Amino acid sequence: MSYRIGSGVDFHKLVEGRDLWIGGIKIPHHKGAIGHSDADVLLHAIIDALLGAVSLGDIGVHFPDTDKAYKNIDSKILLQKTIELIKKEKYAVVNIDCTVCLQTPKIRPYIGQMQKVIATIIGVTEKDVSIKATTTEQLGFAGREEGLMAYATVLLAKE
Repeated sequence: MSYRIGSGVDFHKLVEGRDLWIGGIKIPHHKGAIGHSDADVLLHAIIDALLGAVSLGDIGVHFPDTDKAYKNIDSKILLQKTIELIKKEKYAVVNIDCTVCLQTPKIRPYIGQMQKVIATIIGVTEKDVSIKATTTEQLGFAGREEGLMAYATVLLAKE
């Protein structure tokens, strides 16, 4: 059986007046991530990991921020389109491991919901989607609550 590993990372600035979307879930917070789409840092990292695993470039290649069609788009749609690209390459997701880095808000209460959303789109079980969260101990832009980041690693198997 043929396996492929991919890694992805994404960063977004936090600002007042935007919704905060992480892992396909709207998280109550006074700041939200800014970006061309809904700025879901976790889904974007997963998308880059998936595309990288099969050498299809990155999120900007397939969903460029210069294309008005993707303005404020729900990143769950981008993840679904990415899964379709992966399937065309005859690969399926085995598992995903992710880490979200932000000072606040605490996202632990939402991780189960995120796992369910992501697993449903990808076609795996919730146990196949690991999501962890950490602060940066008040260091750097995440620690100052100026932004957030996410890292994702995926394992794909040839169907």
